Formats: sequence, structure tokens, C-alpha cells
Amino acid sequence: MNKGYAVFCDADRHFYDAPHRLPSAGGAGHGALYEAAHRPVPEGWQRHRAGDWLAWRPLDAQLPPQGWKIHVSAVLDNAESILERVMDYCVPRGIAFKFVPSRYLLHTRNAKYADRAASGKFITVYPADDTRCRVVAEELSALLAGEVGPYILSDLRWGDGPVHLRYGGFTERGCYDAEGHLRPAVEDATGKLVPDQRGPSFRIPDWVTPPAFLRPHLDARNATTVTGLPYTVERALHFSNGGGVYIGRHNETGEKVVLKEARPYAGLAADGADAVTRLEREQDALERLSGLPYTPEVRDSLTLGGHRFLVLEFIEGKPLNSFFARRHPLIDTDPDPRALAEYTEWALRIHRLVEEAVEAVHARGVVFNDLHLFNIMVAEDESSVVLLDFEAAAHVDDNSRQTVAHPAFVAPADRRGFDVDRYALACLRLALFLPLTSLLIIDRAKARHLAEVAAERFPVDRAFLDAAVAEILRDTGDPAAGNANSPSGTDDFLPVRPADWPRSRDSMARAILASATPDREDRFFPGDIAQFATPGGGMSFGYGTAGVLYALAESGAERCVPAEEWLLQKVKEPASGTPLGFYDGLAGVAWSLHRLGHTQPALETVDLILDQPWRELPPDLHSGTAGLGLVLGGLAADTGDPALYEAALRCAELAATAVAGGLPRAGLLHGATGVALLLIRLYERTGQDGLLDLAADALRRDLARCKPSVGGSLQVDEGRRTMPYVGEGSVGIGMVLDDYLAHRPDDDFEQARGQIVRAAQSHFYAQPGLFRGAAGMALHLGRTTAPGPGTGTAGVQRQLTTLGWHAMTYRGQLAFPGEQMMRLSMDLSTGTAGVLLALAAASPDSTAHLPFLPPLRRP
Repeated sequence: MNKGYAVFCDADRHFYDAPHRLPSAGGAGHGALYEAAHRPVPEGWQRHRAGDWLAWRPLDAQLPPQGWKIHVSAVLDNAESILERVMDYCVPRGIAFKFVPSRYLLHTRNAKYADRAASGKFITVYPADDTRCRVVAEELSALLAGEVGPYILSDLRWGDGPVHLRYGGFTERGCYDAEGHLRPAVEDATGKLVPDQRGPSFRIPDWVTPPAFLRPHLDARNATTVTGLPYTVERALHFSNGGGVYIGRHNETGEKVVLKEARPYAGLAADGADAVTRLEREQDALERLSGLPYTPEVRDSLTLGGHRFLVLEFIEGKPLNSFFARRHPLIDTDPDPRALAEYTEWALRIHRLVEEAVEAVHARGVVFNDLHLFNIMVAEDESSVVLLDFEAAAHVDDNSRQTVAHPAFVAPADRRGFDVDRYALACLRLALFLPLTSLLIIDRAKARHLAEVAAERFPVDRAFLDAAVAEILRDTGDPAAGNANSPSGTDDFLPVRPADWPRSRDSMARAILASATPDREDRFFPGDIAQFATPGGGMSFGYGTAGVLYALAESGAERCVPAEEWLLQKVKEPASGTPLGFYDGLAGVAWSLHRLGHTQPALETVDLILDQPWRELPPDLHSGTAGLGLVLGGLAADTGDPALYEAALRCAELAATAVAGGLPRAGLLHGATGVALLLIRLYERTGQDGLLDLAADALRRDLARCKPSVGGSLQVDEGRRTMPYVGEGSVGIGMVLDDYLAHRPDDDFEQARGQIVRAAQSHFYAQPGLFRGAAGMALHLGRTTAPGPGTGTAGVQRQLTTLGWHAMTYRGQLAFPGEQMMRLSMDLSTGTAGVLLALAAASPDSTAHLPFLPPLRRP
């Protein structure tokens, strides 16, 4: 699970939305601003709201583009006081600053799974130069003496208060990093823009000499080490904003232990408890549970450098979530009945073991409060389980709400005490068969549907599943709650099955149009959180309006003229910093406008791109020169403009050169395969064999990053996992292999695409999306010219069935969840528009297709 998505769930119950859009109730709700945020702007000042920040700046301020900036941290209880004092200090002195304007936004910034690099940053102050920086830091430190705030990991702390410093950019500039991501930028010593490193550790750029006044604070930082611990840390298991979890050994006894670290004032839970408080709760709970075989023993607790550590018994085994990939039969292409029966027996046995563990914890008066697949350790012989991570635990008499929870197991707000764990156990009953219970956040009625699918696929006693549904739907008024004989099934939950084309097309189109927000400046259709990551994200082809309009048009659905007008208006003057790429920026908008018949605005948008430093783009299809080259080549072919064609050739040259130097990622969107696609399309226009040679080299480089996986399939090897998908996995490579083999035979490529086809034939994928889910598999199986079983209509139907498992409803129409499946999405890359396009492309005799990957002539 990508924890970064959780904070985008609060502002809207159906769709991901920016945290700062959380509404306040009459000015006093969760989204209410601090009083200081309502102050009138003094004469000679300007105020500007940008996402989570509210910036104040003197109109005549002359700030450098980069330098040493000051950050002030705060906790929830002292934030408003600190803000008022810092404002009163900065305004009379003409010092520019910005701040997080509400308690809610400060809470999310300091929450357990918030961005560790940004956590703690409450106020940013911009001194005019190094001399002024020293004065401001000293005076703010004195002004805020005695105040507490979380340590900002990316910064250098000034003394022991809430003032911190970091060298970085003052103005908005961007460049691409080694992996092709658009990042905030600073100039290096040569004047070249390079990424402004904003990781969760303090770094001074190589070309910067820190001013002498920072030396005492650097020395103090370097004086704190882990050498004071009576344990040797061997490796980190994971990090959160609250601290880390490490494996280590006792220096004297050699015992293997787990060390849990808690940072003060950071890693906030829903009730405002910081990581230290939660670690103390965990220690209290585990000491109460001492002696149980289902929980780890406490070995020690200590403090170092202000950080609290809890030392626990090391538990051998593997977390339950890892057994899905190892055991679950639906990841195979053709599971036999015996495998399904064996898995069912195993799942029921594991659930009984977990129930026994939870009952034993309850018998000691403790509510676990955070039961999920990752917090259940299964012994190597699979005969026992141990429950891990009791930081959310509470005594049953507290009758408290859940404050930390995995989204696939989070209980409704009205559940208290043991009922919280009973809800999670009910979710576990379903998740062991279909790990899709995060969809219950969107609509708990989905539980009936998941139970129906599980009963159809596995030889499991229906009473086992019905009991789960009854517990999940308890107190909802749903007739299935408490009634094992109530009707349920796909047709009761969904308005139409995905395979019922074109009825499914019409229903998805109505859902997309019903979600429109034409009055918003940032987006027209809701989609992935990537809409908020860069300026203009709501316009983009991958995550915004352009891609949705393309999918509607390609599928033969009703066009949305207001959305087209919105896009035409926005692209006239795109926001500063809008990316230039295909899926994330202006190139994709231009392509979509051209396909919709707005060729002149498309060409004007291309002129805007070519006036930018497009030669500095990464080489990939998603954001870089491969995608731009395909747009330029397509427009050149349609308009006959030789200048566009020359620019497309230059894109191909730049991309091929980058591929020869090696790319950090593989696949269609971010790897060499996207470059191969550009080279193949240019070969088709020119007939130059050298272009096809370069395409072959690019494809071989990505195939070298693949390895055999489940069922003999070939998948991209990412080290900790293998990826089969269209966007970043092997199936996207297979699509371009099909196009290459249409021009030139190659035995190695022929073998590889046969193995890749098997990667698209599993019975289950964790998500439904076009680029990272089942929809992309349906598209590939309906398009590929690879021979063998599982392709064509039969293979497509299998994936359409899987899509039905993920499907949801929005205003009575068919819709699909986005990435991480905690909210619906209407965009092309992650949501309903992508599924719409995939189903259109996979339907018989359709000409719908992914851009630059038109239908192939099947043998």
C-alpha cells in the first residue's frame, strides 16, 4: 500500500482530492483556517494560496532564486501561537514567508504516513542572504525559546528548538531526475538545473560551502550516533514518519531483536498521539499480554538523542500478506480444483489461528485495533501465528475509536472496543480469498459482492462468508446483515457487467460525466493524486481531462463539449511549471485536442512546447522525448509540416542516445520500450532499417530486465517484486514486441512475447486499471498477434470477469476504483476512463486503441 494516498481521502468520500480542499463546517470544521490566515494583507504585500501553503510576500522583495531557508516546526497545541509570533516578526521587517494555514493540514503533514521529507515544516521563512539568515535564525530561535516541534529530517536543527535550516530553492524551477520524474530544481556551480534534494535526511549540495555560523549546529548534529545503544542495528525493515523499525542484536547476549524507534511530536495518529505516545501504548499492551504465545515479549526500552526505542523479541516467520503471492491459486493462469480446495483448507485454518490469537488478546482486556495482513506473522511451519504492532492497542474499558488502521481493514467510525477487531476479522475472511476489502471504504455493500465471487471460485462454506458480510454490514440497514439467505451477487451490486458491451460503455460514460466538476480550476474530472503533483495535472492525458476525452471519443461514447471547452481554455495559458510530456503534460493535451478535431489549438500547444527546453526531457514515453516525438511525428504526418517531422527525428535521436547509456527503469511508460515504439513508428514512415535496429536494441535492454515468474510468465524484475503490467511491467513490452515483429522476424522476441502473454492471463490482479491492472491485460490479449491459447476473445473474457470483481457504482452507474482502491477514479491511467478505453479496444472489430498502438492484423 502506498500510504501517501490516505491523506487524499478526507476531502471527498468518493474521489481522491487535495487535502486543502477539505470543507469546514461554518468556518469551524476540520478545514477551518487559523485566525492568522484571515489577517488582512498589509499595504505593499501580496498573499497567494498554493495547495497546503499560504504565502505572504512584500511586493518589492528581491529574493535570490536559491539559498538557505528557515523552517519552523510546531505541534498542534502551540502552532497558532507560533504562527502569530512569526508573522508579527516577519511583516514589519519585510521578510517573505509561507505557512500551513490550518490545524488539519498541519496534522496531515505530521501524520504517521506523511512524507518524511516534508514532515514538520509548518512555516518557511526566506532570508535575503546568508548574513540576514543568521540574524533571522538567531532572533526566531530566541522568540520561540521553549517551544517544541518535531525535528525536520531534511533540515539542520538550530539548537534544540523548533527552528531549522536547509539550502534549497526559493523560486519554482523544475528539472528531471535520473528516473524521469519532474523535480524542484536548483542551479549547481555551473549554472545547470539539478534536482533540489528533499529527502528525509540533511544534505548540503556539493558546490555549497555552509556559512560559518552553522558550524556549532552541524557539530551538535554529528555528535548524536547509535553507538550509545547496547544493541547493534543490522538492517532497517521499514520507515514511517514516526520512526523506523530495525533488526538488531544485543551486544552482550547476541539475541536477535526488533527495535522500534519513535520520534517525539511526529507520526501523529488520528487522535493526535505522537509516535512516542503510541510506542508507550504498545509497551503497556504487550506487558499486559506477556506470556501469550500470540504476541512478542518486551525486552527493553530506552531513549537516545530524544528518540524512544522499544526492544522486542524477534519473531521468526513471514507476514500473512506474503503468502498471497506464494499460495493463492488465482494468480495462476488455470488453477485446478485441487489447488482451489487446498488453498481453501489452508485459508480457513489460518483464519482460525488468527481468531484464537485475537480471542486470547481480548481475554486480557486488550483491543488490538490494527489487525491486517501485514500485522500477522505466520510461523515457517504455518502451525501458529503471532500478532505484531500494538501501537494502536487500547484497554477495552477505554471504549476508544480506532486511530491507526490499514484501509482494507479499517472499521466504521461507530465501532468501539472488541467490535473493531471483530470487523477486521470479518474483512480477513473475505481478504484471504479476494484481497479487495479496501473497496469497503467506498461502499461496504461491496462485501456481499466479494462474498459471492469467493463462493463461486472456492469450495468454501457459504456460512463462513455470510458471517463476514453480516458483521461488516451490521447497523447499516442492509438486508444482508444478519441474514445468510438474503440475495447477493454481481447483478445485484453492479448496474451492468463490464463484459456487457456496449451497455457497460454507456454506463461508464454516464458515471464519468456525472463526476464532472466544471467550476473547478484545477480539474474537470476526478482522478489520481497525480493531478495535484504538478501544475496542470488536471489537464493531462494520463490523469486529467485530455485522457478522459480521448477515451470517450475512442469508445464511441457521448462527447463532453463543456470539458473540451474547459481544456481549450486552460491550455491557452498553462500554469508555470506544467510538464511537457505526453502522459503528464502538454504533449498529451495537444494530441488529444488534435484527435478531437481541434488541430489549430493543438499546433499552438506544440509551439509552446518547442519554445521550452524540451531537449532536456528524459527519454521515456510517459514524460519525455519518446512521447513528444510520437506526438510530433503524428502531427507531421497529418499536417505535412516538415519542421514537426524534423523535431520528431531529433526526439528519436535524443531518446536512442539515452537508451544506449542505460535507463534506470524498464517498460512501456518509463523504460526503453517507449523509445522503441517511437523508433518503430518512424521506421514505418521512412523505411530506414537503422531505426528498426535501434528499436530492437531498446527492446532487448528491457527484456534483459525481465525474469520468469508464476506459471512460466515473463515479468519485469524490480528486485523486491516482479511486474506484469502494461505501464511498468512486461505486458507493455509485449505490446511493442508485437509491433516490431510485424516488420521483422526475431526468434528471441517471438519466444519472449509468448511468455509475456502468460503474464496477462492470471485470474486475479490486485487492481483494475489500464496501466497497473486487469484492464490493460484485457487490452493486450485482445490486440496481440502472439499465437497460443488464452488470447483473443477467450482471454479477454477472463479479464472482463476479473474487472467485475473490482467494479463499483457511482450514482447508479458502473465505475472503477483508482490506484490503491481507496477512492474511485475517472482518469485514463488509473481509473474508469482507462477501463472504458481497454474494453472498447478489446471489443470485436473496434478501432479504439492506446495512443500510438493501433490495432494489429491478427492471423
